[in-house]
Amino acid sequence: MPNFKVIAALSLMALAACQPRSLPPVAPGGQAMPTGNQISAAEEQQIPIRVLQQINTLRANIAAPALTLNPQLSAAALAHSRDMSAQNRAWHWGSDGSSPLDRARRAGYFGNVVGENISESYENDMQTLSAWMGTRDTRDVIMDPAATNLGFAWYQEPSGKLWWTLLTGS
Repeated sequence: MPNFKVIAALSLMALAACQPRSLPPVAPGGQAMPTGNQISAAEEQQIPIRVLQQINTLRANIAAPALTLNPQLSAAALAHSRDMSAQNRAWHWGSDGSSPLDRARRAGYFGNVVGENISESYENDMQTLSAWMGTRDTRDVIMDPAATNLGFAWYQEPSGKLWWTLLTGS
């Protein structure tokens, strides 16, 4: 006859394997909060290039000049993404009252700032770009034929929430 202690221990182990590893975050109203996937180090390198390629494909359809990634605009975009997270709101003004032009100048970009798109989401880069293309004001920033430079960055919170910033300039 098998040992009851062994059977009980095996049963407990089997039941423990059925338990969820962690519970989803819950909003104050009791609803489950969305969670995002963490962006990996490999993806961090690919995202700006993928966004640039997709934007240039879209711009080619209207004979607009291709954009080039600009490190100063990307630095300004990253600073603003982090600042929006700290403020916990997506808007075009920095916590210090700075505008997109102020932030671009601070990062060393001395061309013209054509426009800025921002987003607070759990969506990936292509979903965010698609949402921007679906709204006239944000699409106009991306498709403006006067733009020649692109700055693109994001900040991801530990929860997976993303704060995206896109800047165009010339």
